[in-house]
Amino acid sequence: MARFFVDPANITEKQALITGPDVKHIKKVLRLKEGDKIILLDGLGHQYQGKISRLEKDAVWCDNLEQTEATGEPPVHITMVQCLPKADKMELVIQKGTELGVSRFIPLQCRRSVVKLNEEKSAHRQQRWQRVALEAAKQCRRPLVPRVEKPMHWQEVLNEVPEDALLLLPWEDERAVSLPKVLSSACLWKKVYIIIGPEGGFEQQEVELARQYGAKSVSLGPRILRTETAGLALASIIMYLYGDWK
Repeated sequence: MARFFVDPANITEKQALITGPDVKHIKKVLRLKEGDKIILLDGLGHQYQGKISRLEKDAVWCDNLEQTEATGEPPVHITMVQCLPKADKMELVIQKGTELGVSRFIPLQCRRSVVKLNEEKSAHRQQRWQRVALEAAKQCRRPLVPRVEKPMHWQEVLNEVPEDALLLLPWEDERAVSLPKVLSSACLWKKVYIIIGPEGGFEQQEVELARQYGAKSVSLGPRILRTETAGLALASIIMYLYGDWK
């Protein structure tokens, strides 16, 4: 059964309205007709089964909505805090992170970040990145579209980390603490924050500040991973240990 994301504002108890590019896809590509059943998702984790009641030029109406159980969301909530990388690497991180089960992305302005965004550029990039997350969620059949926040600074991110979350900071200069040592705890974490540095790495002061907020700086082994690789690798491990890959 075909699945479509719908703006939550366009869903009521009995009816839903589909607009945008999906209208053409429904009519011209899938050639669905009035009376055909489809799955609707609001991007917040809710799922509905409905029946097409009316096809218009720029809209598709559905009725007989029935809320059904949404599947595809992991039991662990991962927030990926990614220092702004060069080129289109942020899009790669968001796309693949969404597939892996990351629930939220926070672009981070670090001291060594090559990319610097003003307010206007930040808003434009945020919109673009959110579309990437939406398309990735469609592809991997997730009921929830991960939220991509506006770029934040170091202190802003640390101030919002909840006390019951595991805060991981992979750092190439960490020698004493390995990832298995931190993750060997019997605690089954439900919230995990992963902070990934820029191409030039974190400055010592940034690491020390994060530690003051409970961050665990860890080594990811003898090889230096690229900024677009490290977070995805760590998200995969977390999904295996605390998520739905068991």
